[in-house]
Amino acid sequence: MITNRDILITGIQSWDIEIGSNCKNIALEFAKNNRVLYVNAPLDRITKWKNAADPLVKKRIDRLRSKEDLVKIGENLWNLFPRTTLESINGLPFKALFRYLNRINNKRFARQIKKAAKRLGFQDYILFIDSDMFRSFYLKELLSPKLLCYYTRDNLLAVPFWQKHGYDFEPALMAKSDLVCANSTYLAALATKYNPDSFYVGQGCDFSLYDKTKLTSVPDDLTSIPKPLIGYTGALYALRLDVDILMHIAKTKPSWNLVLIGPEDDTFRASELHQLSNVHFLGNKNPEELPAYINGFDIAINPQKLNEVTRGNYPRKIDEYLALGKPTVATKTEAMTIFAEHTYQATNAAEFVRLIDQALSENTAKMEAAREVFAREHSWENNVLAIYECMEQKEKAPCPT
Repeated sequence: MITNRDILITGIQSWDIEIGSNCKNIALEFAKNNRVLYVNAPLDRITKWKNAADPLVKKRIDRLRSKEDLVKIGENLWNLFPRTTLESINGLPFKALFRYLNRINNKRFARQIKKAAKRLGFQDYILFIDSDMFRSFYLKELLSPKLLCYYTRDNLLAVPFWQKHGYDFEPALMAKSDLVCANSTYLAALATKYNPDSFYVGQGCDFSLYDKTKLTSVPDDLTSIPKPLIGYTGALYALRLDVDILMHIAKTKPSWNLVLIGPEDDTFRASELHQLSNVHFLGNKNPEELPAYINGFDIAINPQKLNEVTRGNYPRKIDEYLALGKPTVATKTEAMTIFAEHTYQATNAAEFVRLIDQALSENTAKMEAAREVFAREHSWENNVLAIYECMEQKEKAPCPT
């Protein structure tokens, strides 16, 4: 296990992001036995200009004017607000110009990190880069870390924003990293093309809220809906979630009630699902509310749309479903193979209906208990221990496959 070390973390999500973040959870786990500096993403010039009224942007602007750029979050954990502005370059069509300006951005970014690391007395540090393929591309050369670990948790190159320059930068950053850690087997296989020291380290989940003994009541807006309840929690975005599968389930089984919890995109808001009497949109909920809703489901589902964005992503919601013992039916993907023994996996809409029916009829207390035990193996502690193991091996010798 890595202990008593200094760790710098850069990523695409800042500490004060309003949604869950793998990188924040990993940082908290790192900080139990090491000193950690979590570096926020700096403002870029266009964001600073166009979104000045946004509370988070305003907070960054205030920090630029203030000398208080380093905030202590915990005993061993600090958050840096870099006091610099980067050039907005992602839309540039010319690769040579992008590379030139990106190096300038990296130098500005690195200068702020160096100053903070020096103030904290960090030495021989580990640099952990969470998918930050542009801003952090030259940090190995500029910061000279003892060890560089690149962390991949999403296939970002399937997203238009990252495609223009990402196809050049992410493989190159992976290649010059000392090791690459991936949260899914699919992403680990992709990374291995560029760096042989690429490893699947699994995914963590915070189970502190997912304790059935503490969930003594069902939310009011769920109690009025007749059973069986077939439920989904998470973003209702057509890029990731298959509207047609949900329509097929609802229309094929009008006696089932489909409960959908989460924010909707325009496709979902305009869909026929809103016209069906057995489909219930309960809106977005706070993370601490979700376990009570999941606990009220009879079946939990994750009907992902198969594409390059979803194909290799680790579905953390599956761990949340299983931690409460819920029978779970999900789209079959490469990342879902590790859940094969404890879930039902469908390849089309008809299979979703058949497998939900099967899950309703054969569920037992023994099966629920097995799901809970399995899910709780995927703790953040175990996830970070796997990362530590590869780091330690890499510092001694190349990681074993």
